Amino acid sequence: MNNFDLIVIGSGPGGYVAAIRASQLGFKVAIIEKESLGGICLNWGCIPTKALLKSAQVFDYLNHAADYGIEVSDSRANFNTIIKRSRDVAESMSKGVQFLMKKNNIEIIYGYGKLLPGKRVEVTMQDGGIKIYKSQYVLLATGGRAKQLPALPLDGKQIIEYRKAMTLDILPKKMIIVGAGAIGVEFAYFYQTLGVEVTLIEFMDTLLPVEDKEVGKALEKIYNKKGMHIWTSSKVVSSKIIEDKVQLLVNTPKGEQVIEADIVLSAAGVVANIENIGLELSDIQIENNKVKVNAYYQTNADGVYAIGDIVKGQALAHVASAEGIIAVEHMAGHHPQPLNYNNIPGCTYCSPEVASVGITEQAAKENNLDVLIGKFPFSASGKAKAAGKHDGFVKLIIDKKYGEILGAHFIGENVTELIAEIVVARNAEATGMQLLKSVHPHPTMSEAIMEAAAVAYGEVIHL
Repeated sequence: MNNFDLIVIGSGPGGYVAAIRASQLGFKVAIIEKESLGGICLNWGCIPTKALLKSAQVFDYLNHAADYGIEVSDSRANFNTIIKRSRDVAESMSKGVQFLMKKNNIEIIYGYGKLLPGKRVEVTMQDGGIKIYKSQYVLLATGGRAKQLPALPLDGKQIIEYRKAMTLDILPKKMIIVGAGAIGVEFAYFYQTLGVEVTLIEFMDTLLPVEDKEVGKALEKIYNKKGMHIWTSSKVVSSKIIEDKVQLLVNTPKGEQVIEADIVLSAAGVVANIENIGLELSDIQIENNKVKVNAYYQTNADGVYAIGDIVKGQALAHVASAEGIIAVEHMAGHHPQPLNYNNIPGCTYCSPEVASVGITEQAAKENNLDVLIGKFPFSASGKAKAAGKHDGFVKLIIDKKYGEILGAHFIGENVTELIAEIVVARNAEATGMQLLKSVHPHPTMSEAIMEAAAVAYGEVIHL
């Protein structure tokens, strides 16, 4: 009864997708989950944060309804109802994963999974009992958790991480967010829009430091205009709680400064969940605090694979899903194509949104590449103007000799919906000129891609 073809430890977007694909391929599959189906992404990350951000966006629209010729009086944000809506969306999606497990005959085992030698898995059940399961293959998909900074120890009440930030009981008056990556800038937009005085602190010299510098600078300018306080090139030295306030000592370009808030959100990144899952029992190799795997996600232990945040690569939901499919297809004897990590889109859902794929302009210069740069502002886009959302731009980096699309960097309304065009174009080895000569519908935000290509080739009409 306890024997399976595949046991998946973790039901996030890597684990549950892998389990379904394995079932499609004829495997008898079990999935082990210590908390809620769907993992962090579905329950505490990707999905519920987007619900929060949508509520903030609607409130933002209402506050600027007069710009569209609409009179709205006395619009108020009900913070507790907004939080409840977000949790309801997450719960609904988790039930959807539960349905998919049942549909695909996947056995769900609720408990804490730990790998044992010989492709066995020990599960500490939710009732406290322990069971041992045997499988032909084991897939580790245990995900990640919020990184903790030594100078910013979490207390779960006033110094918090993203999970608590999604379930606060009371809207604070002042909030400091430490870390201006995707998580930080998204929460900054959410809380600032609801009326919180937000200070955003970032160690690097721009917001969203993994993005093209021009994008980070543009977002900083937009956030400053919203009234947000931005401290870049700054580091938290120490923190202390004084009654109902948190006080931070921050090393800034202007020297050490003290800042105070009701709540401090630590958004300094994610670390892999590789502890206490049995890696050492099977002598599984670790490299740079990640599980070492080959192109098909095999570890050095026979029959054991690993995917997602615990292996090298971008810690993104869609990456974990793609890795999971490749892993189980490899188990099944198929010949899947290894994932191209140079063509993974990254999306940030603040307002305006940010999306990118490929190399930045800075990286192109550092590698002495001969490139064409095409940049088209949404201020020149008819659709963006009509929508009243014309901040931002589309920026393309194109190899001058061969026309290869080396990178694309977008900031603007709904640009996360546009980036897939570039991902597909790069996958098909399309050129910048082919982007330019592919007729785009008018009026749309997508026209900006064609126009950016036109700028690169000196053929732009609308600038």
